[in-house]
Amino acid sequence: MSAHEDREKVLGAFGGKKGLIDSGIPSVIFLIAFNVTDQLNTALFASIATSAVLTILRLIKRDTLQHALSGLVGVLICAWFANRTGNPSDVYIPKLLTNLGYGTAYLIANLAGWPILGLMLGPILGENLKWRKSPERKRAYLRASWLWVAMFFARIAVQYPIYRSGNLNLLGTVNLAMGYPLFIATAYGSWLILKNAPKIASEQ
Repeated sequence: MSAHEDREKVLGAFGGKKGLIDSGIPSVIFLIAFNVTDQLNTALFASIATSAVLTILRLIKRDTLQHALSGLVGVLICAWFANRTGNPSDVYIPKLLTNLGYGTAYLIANLAGWPILGLMLGPILGENLKWRKSPERKRAYLRASWLWVAMFFARIAVQYPIYRSGNLNLLGTVNLAMGYPLFIATAYGSWLILKNAPKIASEQ
């Protein structure tokens, strides 16, 4: 398997470019709609409608629905939080909680010596759990997983104080900046680490 194929598999395991677009566009629409109308319900409806349209387009194109559907569910959950409290900034609470959950899971798994990237990517890259018998490969999965720990907790460290300040536009902008770009950088960094580690022969 080529390095390019491995890179695509690593990115695809985290949702791929389409999954990121499906989850990112509704957030942009929410910010725009709220700034234009100053109405929370209108902004939430616009965000939900956008996510629903993206999901329908996936159905029409017979494309993978997993990430489009998960994006729609995520938008609905975020909308419920904001609608329940009437605070527009609360639309980002589920994302903060998600980062806390993932960051904690990755941290605990690394400390236990069972890096989540190894458990997730091992079968995709044809190694299954054989990487655990290779110290170099295991260290590579650990180092790559630490990148994700850093990403998840960096998002919380930067965005939570902004959430507390109530600055919706700044929070939304920073959330987007630390979303797609940071995700791509982390996924690419993970691939670079794994690419340079001795690979385990695929099981037949």
